Amino acid sequence: MVEIVKVKSGSMYEEKDSYSRIVMVGDQIFVANTAGIDYKTREISADPGMQARKALQNIEGALKAVDASLADIVRVITHVPDRANAPAVAAVLGEVFKDIDPALTFANTPLARDDLKVEFEVTAIRGASGQAKYIRISL
Repeated sequence: MVEIVKVKSGSMYEEKDSYSRIVMVGDQIFVANTAGIDYKTREISADPGMQARKALQNIEGALKAVDASLADIVRVITHVPDRANAPAVAAVLGEVFKDIDPALTFANTPLARDDLKVEFEVTAIRGASGQAKYIRISL
């Protein structure tokens, strides 16, 4: 039997819209779109880089709840509504995921609120960080 674990992070939308921040099936971890909002104070920076950093901190906290970390992330889907904000968000991703190197997708998509500059959706495999093997190929 496969164990399914669901984690709520405290976002009011998780209850309102009936979803979980994380759904973990076995060791596969699926993290819902996550913004750079402080879920306790509801504060959000206007700076896209700061929003990116806070969103990744929110994801990191949720992953800790299932005994995983940012290093276990294998895929990141980045939603940035304004292309002008992409370089600031990419700089944060480059810093946070240095030597982790997940598959990465950037999408220029509208978000639910106008003050959101970025949201991340990630997939992680619990324990993957200790088993990574890198192979480089030329296409």
